Order: sequence, then structure tokens, then C-alpha cells
Amino acid sequence: MLALVLLLPPLGYGAAEEATAGAAQAGSLTESEAGWIELFNGENLEGWIAKITGHPLGENFADTFRVEDGLLQVRYDGYEYFDGRFGHLFWKTPYSHYRLQIEYRFHGEQVRGGPAWAARNSGVMVHAQAPDAMSLKQEFPVSIEAQFLGGLDDGKPRPTANLCTPGTDVMHAGSLYTPHCLTSSSETFPGDQWVLAEIIVRGSGTITHRINGEVVLEYEAPRLSDRGDHQLTGEPTLLTEGYLALQSESHPVDFRRVRIKLLQE
Repeated sequence: MLALVLLLPPLGYGAAEEATAGAAQAGSLTESEAGWIELFNGENLEGWIAKITGHPLGENFADTFRVEDGLLQVRYDGYEYFDGRFGHLFWKTPYSHYRLQIEYRFHGEQVRGGPAWAARNSGVMVHAQAPDAMSLKQEFPVSIEAQFLGGLDDGKPRPTANLCTPGTDVMHAGSLYTPHCLTSSSETFPGDQWVLAEIIVRGSGTITHRINGEVVLEYEAPRLSDRGDHQLTGEPTLLTEGYLALQSESHPVDFRRVRIKLLQE
């Protein structure tokens, strides 16, 4: 039972009220066309909080996450060596039913010491545990990850908007899917081009990934895993809500739009 308490998103940052008052939140954020709420204001990191492996919550080591030229940037010019410092930039509020749109592009070269698999690799975590529930040395929050990948100019396909599942499982094509990652049907995007990713989340129901308007992956019933380090007693617990977090995994990346539209449950 203790593990269940640790892994479910606790009610930090006034989450009990915020999770049920999405419409009220819109008044304090920038609203754009037809109900979209801009989570990134283009000026600063207001509303976001960093959690980097080995550093306490809120310590943005080496200014990893920053805003320059109207872009939310992930940079490593303050690192001599990556040293396993996986980072996540959490939005302050948990959500349940929503559409999330993110425009991203990879930039420059991977920092020295970054793992080979993390080249041109980033993503957004949804249904994530609260940032204040992560341990000091924890690398990834328990979550559902929409993984962003860029082509490596080696002629090999490398789809983006894949699924990865740190501490979680999903149902896919009618069966429980337990491998760590599930590849999408998207094309490969080489170079530093902008890509529009959209994640449509319906609580513990269906989650859909779109790239540039095309559906590339769909699955359902996200749940805490009953295997490995996150083993639970009894039936695995369905995830109905959680936090959002942008990743830093050792390759520079830019985000120029992060916006959300709340959906009816």
C-alpha cells in the first residue's frame, strides 16, 4: 500500500482545487483561439518548476531550462559532462481530460556524456506523478511519455511521438502492453525543423498522439505497473490524471508553443 501512495500524483500546489477548476484557471492565463490556454507565455518560466536528477526540486541546474528569443529552450552550455542529469520541467497543475499541443525542434549537438539513445531525444510526460513526490536521484517521473525523436541523418527511420512507460503500462490493440516503448507510425523528421505534436488525453480512457495533424498512435487504460520497482499489491491502478513535464535528456531542444484545451469528462 505504501508504494501506491508514493506513485499516485499527490495533491501538491493546491491540486485538489486546481484539478476541478480548469475554467477558472483560464482567467489567469493567456487564452487564444477557441479555448486554448497558453502554458508557455513566451517571456519566462512562470508556472513551471524544474526537477533535475541529483538536484532538489526547483533547482534549475546550470540554467538548463531557460527562455530566450521567445522560445522555451533546453541547453547544456553550463555542463562539462551530462552525468545522468535527466531533467523535467513540470507545469504546476495536474490535468485529466485535455488536448495538449507542443511545437518543438532539436538544436545543435548533444552534450558530452549523454547516452547514445538520447541524441535528438526529448518528450513530454503526461499523467505524471507530482514533482514533489520524486526522490532526489530519481531519473524519470512515473508517467506516460510521448517521446519526441529527431532523425539522425543515417538513413534509418526514426518515428516521433512514440510511447514510453516509466513505471506504467497501457492497453494497446486490445491487450495489455508491457514493453517500455511502443513505436508510432509517424515519418522521420531530420534536421532542426519544427514539428507539431498533439496529445489528446481522456483520463483513464484513450490517449491519442498526432504529428502535424495526423494520428500516429493510440492506446488506452494507462495504469501503474505491477512489475519491477513499481510493484503493487492487488490490481494495478488506472491513472485518471497527472502532471505535465517537458524533458531534458542531453540534446538541446526548443519549444515555441505549449498550450492546452480542457475537454469535458
